[in-house]
Amino acid sequence: MDYPPICSVVPTSLKSRYDKIRDAFKTRFGDDPSFFAKAPGRVNLIGEHIDYCGYAVLPMAIEQDVVFAVRPNDSEKITLTNTDPEFQDFECSINDISIDKSNPKWYYYALCGVKGVLEHCGEEHPRGFSCTVDGTVPRSAGLSSSSALVCCAAISMIHANGWKLTKKELSNVCAYCEHYIGTEGGGMDQAICFMAQEGKAKLIEFNPLKSTDVQLPEGAVFVISNSCVELNKAATSDFNIRVVEGRIASQIIAKAKGLDWQSLKRLGDLQKKLGVDLTNMTNIVKSELHVEPYSKKEVCQILDVTPEELAKTTLSANTLTVESFKLYQRALHVFEEAHRVWEFKRLGEEQAPDVLKKLGQLMSDSHTSCRDLYECSHPDLDQLVNICMKAGALGSRLTGAGWGGCAVSMVPTEDVELFLSTVRDQFYRTRPDRAAMVTSSLFATRPAGGAAVFVV
Repeated sequence: MDYPPICSVVPTSLKSRYDKIRDAFKTRFGDDPSFFAKAPGRVNLIGEHIDYCGYAVLPMAIEQDVVFAVRPNDSEKITLTNTDPEFQDFECSINDISIDKSNPKWYYYALCGVKGVLEHCGEEHPRGFSCTVDGTVPRSAGLSSSSALVCCAAISMIHANGWKLTKKELSNVCAYCEHYIGTEGGGMDQAICFMAQEGKAKLIEFNPLKSTDVQLPEGAVFVISNSCVELNKAATSDFNIRVVEGRIASQIIAKAKGLDWQSLKRLGDLQKKLGVDLTNMTNIVKSELHVEPYSKKEVCQILDVTPEELAKTTLSANTLTVESFKLYQRALHVFEEAHRVWEFKRLGEEQAPDVLKKLGQLMSDSHTSCRDLYECSHPDLDQLVNICMKAGALGSRLTGAGWGGCAVSMVPTEDVELFLSTVRDQFYRTRPDRAAMVTSSLFATRPAGGAAVFVV
């Protein structure tokens, strides 16, 4: 079985940082931690907002991560501290975990991971733990800092209790348990967090969960740049509105095609039921959905349900008051983006002479679709993408949920230093608030390994 690795030695390259985390733990708790757990952030190279629709995505783990220094205890309590003084300490009983969706706190994400593992394993009288958390993944930037926190807490809870879950089991548990805080994601973040391999990107498929190594092109590197606009997905309804719009689009098309629409929740499931390819799905969208937004009243009339019934069959808790839905645009993005993912994988494997140019165009087309059809970009993020393209990127796009956060750019290897300098000057140094964040906001990265435990 494929389990997260348990290592007896902290790599030399990480020792200095882990020693500092150990010292912070000892200062707070008066003893050394028993082990470290780490979970990486990720960058999605292509395939945005389609994992929760049932479609494959193409991410890679990054070197930035979340680390827990952990010492198990028999108090049945979880005590969470953070090396960043901005984040307050928190303690609760394992038997009384409460997560407030309306007021997200940093430690709620850790509690999601603990709660998910507890419910999955169903063990009586589990051990609790004390821990100190340290993170290098930029927050609310689309690099999966919150999911890294969830996954790191889950693997910490498992190791503290001597339980064993496979990478696939952990991916599924952690994808589900983020619903506790109100995020209805599709599982990409958690899957790459556990399944990542150093030096490899991954094609992640769902239902059943499957990961495949993807050859990244030679001659280019990926550069992350943070727009410095933050979005907390759990604190707004923007993300979940898109989930619901995809759901409504699939149900309206299903009803028009004579299918059992109430059993369909995702556009990917709709495609399977219809038995057609992605090109045909885009044609179906254009023939069955109108470009103008749908009112809730119109949706109810088409599906022949009351608003109360729609709330039960389709809507989520923080989308109950939404009155307008852009179904054509959202569905068209999903099917076209799903096609771009498979094209990216195919082109990468072929390694044709002009492969870098073609891959870059797919990335740029993805950003255009996210901006115009899915409307999940931000003016500052669009400005950053434009600067990246003018600075020499072969392709550049938002990555993560959007509405701010980061762009990922594919840059010829020989041009990286000039690219970094140009973006630094034209985007970050034009405003003092951005300039203060440039060190952690602009960097080249390589595919990193997945979640792991280091026993000390």
